[in-house]
Amino acid sequence: MWASVISAGNAVVAHPASLNDPGVSTLFLTVGLPGAGKTTRARQLAEEHRALRLTPDEWMIPLFGQSQPPGKRDVLEGRLLWLGLEALGLGTNVVLDFGCWSRDERSAIRWLVASVGASCRLVYVPVDHETQRARVAHRQSTTPDRTFPMSEADLVQWRTLFEEPDASELEGRRVGDPPPGWPGWREWAADRWPSLV
Repeated sequence: MWASVISAGNAVVAHPASLNDPGVSTLFLTVGLPGAGKTTRARQLAEEHRALRLTPDEWMIPLFGQSQPPGKRDVLEGRLLWLGLEALGLGTNVVLDFGCWSRDERSAIRWLVASVGASCRLVYVPVDHETQRARVAHRQSTTPDRTFPMSEADLVQWRTLFEEPDASELEGRRVGDPPPGWPGWREWAADRWPSLV
């Protein structure tokens, strides 16, 4: 199903063979840490592929009045994921600009996308610590109303939590089983993003 893996600028992108099929919609899933350039890449992808771009950071303040209100991020992500799956089912390409730090999150999304007959393309945007720090500082000084505070300690901690996509994911190999105790990825996803269902 997957044709090749290439490097696109600073992003590592897996290309499914089904992208050549005009009848198959595609979800472009941006993966990376804050300050990596995911949203910039997501905007490019949306324009290039006439895709619906879903970036939670752009919804948080208009909906909740804060950039990171407690307990709201997962609710919003669940509804955006639901919307993305609906759009894919209608034949619309989607860019999901979530970050998706964990392999389980990415596996669940890949499984859900396949379940609606669409293809999924991971767009990994790596960033070194110094570049990340500089970009975050710039964002906080120029657009503080569109971001949230990120300390040096946060950046260091998040880097330890981030699971970099491996070759298996980037090549689009079959999604493995969910973690022990889960009957399927749908159930895992419904627990991770309760508003998905």
